[in-house]
Amino acid sequence: QVQLVESGGGLVQAGGSLRLSCTASGRTFSSYAVGWFRQAPGKEREFVATINWTGGSTYYVDSVKGRFTISKDNTKNTAYLQMNSLKPEDTAVYYCAAVHGIYLYRDGHEYDYWGQGTQVTVSS
Repeated sequence: QVQLVESGGGLVQAGGSLRLSCTASGRTFSSYAVGWFRQAPGKEREFVATINWTGGSTYYVDSVKGRFTISKDNTKNTAYLQMNSLKPEDTAVYYCAAVHGIYLYRDGHEYDYWGQGTQVTVSS
């Protein structure tokens, strides 16, 4: 069993930056791929980014490419989502998720463990 806790959300002006953290407990993080998803009010959950178990491969949704960076520190059992040049349309609750596997996973149904979410609000 893996427990995930997100942190780092908050209120920021458009053009600003935030770094989200996802800390795992219960099992070592090193054999897990991690994904970040978000859900805005009245909208379905959306895939944002994923990183493979080694941290060597990543994939992003087009709307965040060049602005967001996903990373993973297996020694700290923590994954990160660095978000730069934030836009009001990035406003959402952000969730991290983990799955035991060696690939990149973009479908939320493939993930076994989820955090509770952290709110990100970008003002215009």
